[in-house]
Amino acid sequence: MDGERLDLETDDGVRIAATRFRPSTPATGGIVVGGATAVPRGFYRRFAVHAAAAGFDVLTLDYRGTGDSRPASLRGYRMRFDDWARYDLDAAIDALDDARPRCLVGHSYGGTALGFLPDTDRLAAVYAFGSGTGWGGWMSPAERMRTWFLWNVAGPALIATHGYMPWSRTMGGEDLPSDAFWGWRRWCRYPQFAVGDPKRPDAAASYASVRIPLHYAAATDDAWAPPASRDAMLRNYTTAPRTAIDVEPADVGLESIGHMGYFRAGAEPLWDQALETLAAATEAAARE
Repeated sequence: MDGERLDLETDDGVRIAATRFRPSTPATGGIVVGGATAVPRGFYRRFAVHAAAAGFDVLTLDYRGTGDSRPASLRGYRMRFDDWARYDLDAAIDALDDARPRCLVGHSYGGTALGFLPDTDRLAAVYAFGSGTGWGGWMSPAERMRTWFLWNVAGPALIATHGYMPWSRTMGGEDLPSDAFWGWRRWCRYPQFAVGDPKRPDAAASYASVRIPLHYAAATDDAWAPPASRDAMLRNYTTAPRTAIDVEPADVGLESIGHMGYFRAGAEPLWDQALETLAAATEAAARE
């Protein structure tokens, strides 16, 4: 299943590349996959196909400035880190507006930025994998040192040279606009992500406005977003029903998961657990 290529337009007039995976039978609900920073939407294709086979209408997207949504040149490209939630994810959710309940499946950024998504009451539920605050204090000493080097040495040097973060040349991900890198780095300086940023006094209220059920899974071997980091993120959503799920790789038949293994081949047991939870949420929403 290759999916249907779409071009979405955000409320601020930016073109966003997306792919829609439709089920072979009438869909019971919709899922927008909110991916991780510097990860292209194609990485989530396997999950999207699996979810479509389970009866969901699924949409994946490339955030502005990345993948097929990037401009001809990233030099001088301006954006805010929360634009991916405020505009891009917002447009993707609207694209699935066909009277069926919709859900968000987040990976890393996709679960952390939920607090900046307009009108989350449109969603029946959220299921996120590896979504933490990114603060080094939640990490192991070795991961904390690697992250410090990225934020303070490698990233700034590469941006000074290229005018953007050339992730594809250095770490195998998608290139990032410099504004995305700086925004990401800034919020990861705080134990509670954007809620701790004194320049975003609106963040606490924005996160507190989320009232839908949240299910956040974290692998015990996720070096970037271990359970403690996930728990710190969940504390930002002060009024939402929250469920924290700790995942031991061996319990789902995997040797390791890390930060990226949630969506790789072999992670189907994790997907089935998430889809079962979301199916129940969409059924409940449809009855309301």
